[in-house]
Amino acid sequence: MLPFQLRKLGHVVLNVTDLEASVRFYTGVLGLEVSDRYPDTMVPGGMVFMRCNADHHGVALVGGASKTERSSLNHFAFEVATLDEVFRARAWLSKHDVPIVFEGRRRAGCQIAVEFQDPDGNNLEVYWGIDQVGTNGHVRPASEWRQARTLEDAVANVVPGQRLPRLSS
Repeated sequence: MLPFQLRKLGHVVLNVTDLEASVRFYTGVLGLEVSDRYPDTMVPGGMVFMRCNADHHGVALVGGASKTERSSLNHFAFEVATLDEVFRARAWLSKHDVPIVFEGRRRAGCQIAVEFQDPDGNNLEVYWGIDQVGTNGHVRPASEWRQARTLEDAVANVVPGQRLPRLSS
């Protein structure tokens, strides 16, 4: 039995050739709302986070994909119910020699996560605690993002308003 349980497919991130055309499609045709943007200085090609519910993002787009490649998967993510499960997922993945490519907290969305690869090299993420966007559309300002490069650092340096549960021993 797994020491964690995936609750839902949380978000997908795509590499796209024309970031603004893709944003227009996802917002204008599908009705998603933009939560945040990264400029080229943060992510080459820029990045846009969009939502269709209270989760900070359900779809994110990274610009600058090769015209010959068209669009491709950057990663997709699964949500778990507890912070403990993110730690247990990391241990489980390590035990099974799964390559972990990142752990901790990135920036927009502020979820605590472990990122890894499947046998074909697809990037996957297991996360907990993604920011929620209220009906007023207010999202956390970039000044409150706190990048962390380990799960332990993410827990030690909590973002404002994110309530971390006590971890089990």
